[in-house]
Amino acid sequence: MTGPTSPFRPAGSSRPPAPSPAAGDPSAPPAPRTRRQWVTLGVAAVLLAALCVLAAVWQWHRYTDREAQIDLVEANYAAEPAPLGDLLAAPGTTLADDDVWHPAVATGTYRTQDTVLLRNRPVGGKPGFHVLVPFETTAGDGSRLVLVVDRGFVPQGDDAASPSSVPAPPEGEVEVVMTMRADEPSSGRGAPAGQVQAINTDQVLAAGADGAAWADGATAVAYGQVRTEDPAPGQVLGALPEPDTSPGSHLSYAFQWCIFALGAVGGYVVLWRRETRPATVTAGDLIAADGPDGEGDGTTGAAVRARRAPRRRLDEDYEDALVDAAEAGDGGRQASDTSSA
Repeated sequence: MTGPTSPFRPAGSSRPPAPSPAAGDPSAPPAPRTRRQWVTLGVAAVLLAALCVLAAVWQWHRYTDREAQIDLVEANYAAEPAPLGDLLAAPGTTLADDDVWHPAVATGTYRTQDTVLLRNRPVGGKPGFHVLVPFETTAGDGSRLVLVVDRGFVPQGDDAASPSSVPAPPEGEVEVVMTMRADEPSSGRGAPAGQVQAINTDQVLAAGADGAAWADGATAVAYGQVRTEDPAPGQVLGALPEPDTSPGSHLSYAFQWCIFALGAVGGYVVLWRRETRPATVTAGDLIAADGPDGEGDGTTGAAVRARRAPRRRLDEDYEDALVDAAEAGDGGRQASDTSSA
């Protein structure tokens, strides 16, 4: 008596045993990850996300600091010049943070013999030097005040170690309109005689021909950048650039680091779901395994499931039951047809 036939196999054919994949076979399904591997990947994803968040916070702080600087420049740079004594009340005064970039006007005399050059400070991408000259004037309390003034820019000379010439400032009493700047930190880098690497009042005066002793007790912790001089000098120096008000890319970098943090955690979740969710065997997989004419590769439905991603035993039993029920139903219909004939 011939047993019931499957709609996916011809009658009389038997289901061959599923071949087991050989060790090292690239077609064999990968072994599921162990709990330790998942924990390791999870910790790595969390650490990566934490580093990205720290970078985002750092960029955010840089953005807010830059915005505060821009607000200060926009509020002060275009303001009307204030008397220098209003910003520097007495010798030894440190320029207030809120007064940086504010214009000031003062009357006094330049000490041309103590001119010093600032190195390695290009303007508009052009290498050269800034000309720094001590300026003697009066503080807000009426006492003598010595302020370093950056008069402008001169290009490098033929040997690049010094400019070809340094234009002299106006002689006698001069009214100077200047932009007030905070003193720069002192530099530890060396420089040739008469030159400095930073606009630091003590270092600039010490590099002058007469040293710094003549200005003891009369300096302030600030310097000025010339806007105009009256009377005008015989030879005008290169103008100093206006302050940069570009916000930079800090905000976009902060958002990018946040996206990277989400990507680290999201990537781990996607990988976990892909490798642990049950896979589905379709009718097409079964047909491809057995072939409509019994000429398939002989792989059973169970073997097809084994080739795919690992799944729970409950799903395998349910799918096998569906295939067996389909075969049994087909066998019952064939027996009914035979008895009717």
